[in-house]
Amino acid sequence: MPLPLRTAVFWKVYKVLERSPAMQQPADKVRAASNLRKRMLALAPSRLITWGTHPDAVTEDISMTLEDGTVLPLRVYRPRSGPASPLPVVVNFHGGGWVSGDVRQSEWWASSVAALAGVVVVSVEYRLAPEYPFPIPVEDCYAATVWTHVHAADLGVDPARMATMGDSAGGNLAAVVPMMARDRGGPSVALQILIYPSVDLGGEFASEQENAHAPILGKKDLDTVPGLYFHGTGLDMADPYASPIRGKHNDLPPALIQTAQYDPLRDHGVAYAKALRAAGVRARHTNYLGAVHGYISLPGIAPAARQALGETVGVLRETFAG
Repeated sequence: MPLPLRTAVFWKVYKVLERSPAMQQPADKVRAASNLRKRMLALAPSRLITWGTHPDAVTEDISMTLEDGTVLPLRVYRPRSGPASPLPVVVNFHGGGWVSGDVRQSEWWASSVAALAGVVVVSVEYRLAPEYPFPIPVEDCYAATVWTHVHAADLGVDPARMATMGDSAGGNLAAVVPMMARDRGGPSVALQILIYPSVDLGGEFASEQENAHAPILGKKDLDTVPGLYFHGTGLDMADPYASPIRGKHNDLPPALIQTAQYDPLRDHGVAYAKALRAAGVRARHTNYLGAVHGYISLPGIAPAARQALGETVGVLRETFAG
């Protein structure tokens, strides 16, 4: 399927505006490039592309404190109306190559999931590399998942009905957190929703060459990001908590994996679904034709975003029925 016209037009304009992609910068320039991108996306015209909070969702900004005193912001989305009983909870991790992005880029997606699936979504503002390299971002995400479980009563959620969700680097984190929960004795995760996830930082997949110059994410980004994520650590990129396809997949929760046709990470999702199934884990994989990386943050120019939302809502409802 060809690239949708509005997606192609957006990409031509965006390339002119963003001359220094954050994920392609040296370590000392990443934060400035990331902050510039955030300012661009905060401009009023960007709402035509990213949309905003779903009208049937309410938003609350709270925070949690880690054992070392670090404060992590959390953005909580709830259905505007719904049952009084505790709702299922989805812990969400934004994308951005572990070096960029924030909870705002998931605003439309997370709020729409909350409103339409009847769940509470907790979006985590985890710390970013290269200032906070691996394993800090993933440890933040695991700690936020534990915190959500412990504070379930305060949040009005059911700790027995918990899912992880994320896109791109956030999809990686949403895959790794259930591994950590399995290995560390909890909390129990019932579903992992992995949207165009990165699952192998040292691997090479055919889609990376096929879509080397695709919109939003290209091969240059994939080549640069691992060095930023592991900046100065000397740690092994094959660590399963960084490259989850290299880990053991037994006793993991069922997965919904979504990928995009025009995405260098497409085959990551294909391979991870295969690895989960080989371990006896149920995995549903959908590849969205005509879609580009980042589609859940770009509903105004990526038609696949609404289809993917419908699928996600359906799987959540099915998983947490009753």
